[in-house]
Amino acid sequence: MFELDARLAADTHVLAEWPLCRVLLMNDQRFPWLILVPRLVGLRDFHEVPADHRAQFQVEIDRASLSLQALTKAHKMNVAALGNMVPQLHVHVVARFDGDDAWPAPVWGLGKAAPYPGTEATQFIARFTEIDAKLHPEG
Repeated sequence: MFELDARLAADTHVLAEWPLCRVLLMNDQRFPWLILVPRLVGLRDFHEVPADHRAQFQVEIDRASLSLQALTKAHKMNVAALGNMVPQLHVHVVARFDGDDAWPAPVWGLGKAAPYPGTEATQFIARFTEIDAKLHPEG
């Protein structure tokens, strides 16, 4: 049975459940940052994704990137799977802007996260969900 790594759960808000992935919003207002976690047991690396799920995984990564870019008007979309700190396979999709707190360096390991205050995470999730539904009406 699929279980989300406790570190991912502690650092994120659940944004959506897509056909393959649980979609999370990183609780760091400095960067619009999604994390996709395939709901499959025991995956650590891309090559472990079963062949019959690989296309869907890519579709969902593309969907997250396109919808986040449409919402944020980001200068650059960063997509990466590291797994050094959290071994459970997950893909980061981060909207980047010229002049953001880390630009042009990577966002990983940059100081302490700045959690979304009040209802801002909920508002971000609602805006993302609305744009995603317009861009991907098939769900």
